[in-house]
Amino acid sequence: MTAPAPRALIAEDEPLLAAALQHELAQAWPDLQVVATVGDGLSAVREALALRPEVLFFDIRMPGQSGLDAAAELADAWPADTPFPALVFVTAYDQYAVQAFEAQAVDYLLKPVQAARLQKTVQKLQLALTPQAPAAIGLEATMAQLRHLLTAPGVATPAPASPPAPLTVIQASSGNQIHLVPVAEVLYFEAADKYVRVLTAGREYLIRTPLKELAAQLDAREFWQVHRGTLVRASAIASVTRDEAGRLHLALHQRPEALAVSRLYAHLFKAM
Repeated sequence: MTAPAPRALIAEDEPLLAAALQHELAQAWPDLQVVATVGDGLSAVREALALRPEVLFFDIRMPGQSGLDAAAELADAWPADTPFPALVFVTAYDQYAVQAFEAQAVDYLLKPVQAARLQKTVQKLQLALTPQAPAAIGLEATMAQLRHLLTAPGVATPAPASPPAPLTVIQASSGNQIHLVPVAEVLYFEAADKYVRVLTAGREYLIRTPLKELAAQLDAREFWQVHRGTLVRASAIASVTRDEAGRLHLALHQRPEALAVSRLYAHLFKAM
């Protein structure tokens, strides 16, 4: 019985580059079916979950949600009983990004895509998808790679010239007032549309600083990333509960709400 032709999804926000990649793939891998081409990370996640392709080509920098964030969200939502797709990132040349991809053994293509380099990627993918190949990389291993890439300088965002100074006070505006909120009083930060919610024991504030930028200015030993949109003070966590679906939820000291833990960060909570 002949194995079904492999299917791929391309996520690239520049239509000409997406068309060029699809054309080069048709030359290098005629059997591959490109089942969808999308232009942003949110659509990439939605279509990948719906179509379940065997191969993903994700541009790193896309509007709204980066290819790396999209891959992390997809890994978190991917069915545990289904092999995760082979993942290839497409990026403009950046020595930090390339070093990060190579360190995590994640395949990548540089823009503009060169036929010879694409052929090597195709050969690697074809080998990984053959029935005789070792079992595909597990979801846990994929998430470990993504966790490292999400924090690697120069991958999803340009590498900073120098580390920012640690934050001690959050400046949050409210009407005509600016509240100075000591970081020592913050229990957690949560992304909400164009804002980030800053939660203390008794108050909530809104700031416009992106969560990723904020995280770089906080002590990672004090504030743990437990979800793509949530940073929580470790000492504020009272307990961790696993629901019937296997998802983790945090109960906090001094706050009534529970916080969801994504699969990507569930490794943080294991009994000692």
